[in-house]
Amino acid sequence: MPEHPHDDVPAREHTRPDGADDATVEAIGRLSKALDLCEESRGHLYAFHRRTGDTERSLREAVELFREAGHDELAQRLDDELVGRNVIAGRWTFQIVEDYDDHYYTAFTGLEREVREQLVQGRRHVHEAEMKESHRTQGRRHHEARPDLAPSPERTSS
Repeated sequence: MPEHPHDDVPAREHTRPDGADDATVEAIGRLSKALDLCEESRGHLYAFHRRTGDTERSLREAVELFREAGHDELAQRLDDELVGRNVIAGRWTFQIVEDYDDHYYTAFTGLEREVREQLVQGRRHVHEAEMKESHRTQGRRHHEARPDLAPSPERTSS
C-alpha cells in the first residue's frame, strides 16, 4: 500500500488534462469502446482466416483419403471445385484481412489517435481511469490506483 493515502492516485497518463470537459471525456470513452469493438472484430477476422486455412488443410486430407479409398472421381471433383477456391469473389482470406487492415482498421486507429492527441494530449483510457476511480475503495488492498502501488505477491499473503 502507498505510504500516504494521497499517493494512491492514477498515473498522470490516465488523468484528465486541463481543459477537457465531461462531454469530451465521455465522447472519447465511447470512441475507445468503438475501437475495442473494432479490435475484437479484427480478431474474429483473423480467427476466420486461420479456421479457413485449417478447413483447407482438412479438405486436402479428405481428398487424399477418398483417393486411397478408391473414390478417384469424387476426390478429383472435391479437389477441382473446393481446394484452393476463393472464399469471396477473387479473394482468399489473407486478402480480406489485408483489405480490412488497409481500408478500415488503419483509418480507425489513426483517427482515434488524432482525436486523443487533439483533445486529451494523447492520453489513453481517461474515461475508464475515471470510472475506476469512482468505483474502487481507496486504501483497500487490491483497489490500488496503479500497479506500482499494489503489494507484490512475495511480500504479502491473501
